Amino acid sequence: MIRTVIVGATGRMGTQMLRLLPEFPALTLVGAVASERSAALGQRAVGSAAVAYSAQLAPLLAQADLVIDFSNAAAAAGHLAACVAARVALLLGTTGLPEELAAPLLAAAHSIPLLVAANTSPGVTLLLELVRQSAEVLPQGYDIEIVETHHRGKRDAPSGTALSLGTAAAQGRGVTLTPPATGAQRHASGQIGFSSLRGGDVVGEHQVWFLGEGERLLLQHSATDRSVFARGALLAGQWLAGKAPGRYSMSDVFSFGNKKIA
Repeated sequence: MIRTVIVGATGRMGTQMLRLLPEFPALTLVGAVASERSAALGQRAVGSAAVAYSAQLAPLLAQADLVIDFSNAAAAAGHLAACVAARVALLLGTTGLPEELAAPLLAAAHSIPLLVAANTSPGVTLLLELVRQSAEVLPQGYDIEIVETHHRGKRDAPSGTALSLGTAAAQGRGVTLTPPATGAQRHASGQIGFSSLRGGDVVGEHQVWFLGEGERLLLQHSATDRSVFARGALLAGQWLAGKAPGRYSMSDVFSFGNKKIA
């Protein structure tokens, strides 16, 4: 039994995970954390007869083995510190994390099992590997453009997944990803370009273009149901709990870390 707390439990991802928990009998819900302003506080969590929504994470950690956090970037530092203090494994799926959180994340991995993922779908995890390998194999003269589309309410742009794809491409080329570039100047400098579209109820679409002279390669992932991310997160959380302290990734969960895809 893995005693699990879901943070951001009333959001899109949190609600999906609560609904899908019965598919993961190894995970037992012991806490559901919502915003201090949520109207759901005190009510029973979706799918649970015993757990009510609460506003504070720390009091729940004494009886927890795992925290899955899909809340918001502003709360991430506090949630990370609470998990480190309680020595509880953390899967952090919140995107738009501030740069100043990089050092605390690095330090936290010495104390707890930590997995930070901008996207928890198996397909995107594989896409990252394919992008990395494509960037490594194709000549440097190919321009790389990343296009992402999300629903009108998504706050960060480019998306966390788009930035992860950019990082994978940069790693394939043996360079460091620079701040997202726009305009014609990026082609002269070989920078990776990003374009963000927002509208409607799009769950998530990501395209990575490799554009050369006389040919182009397109790698693409489309999500049509948010449940694919929720299932991936629950699977990853189940895998993470009980691991030794360290920094893990979704490629570790799906065994891509030490395997060649092509």
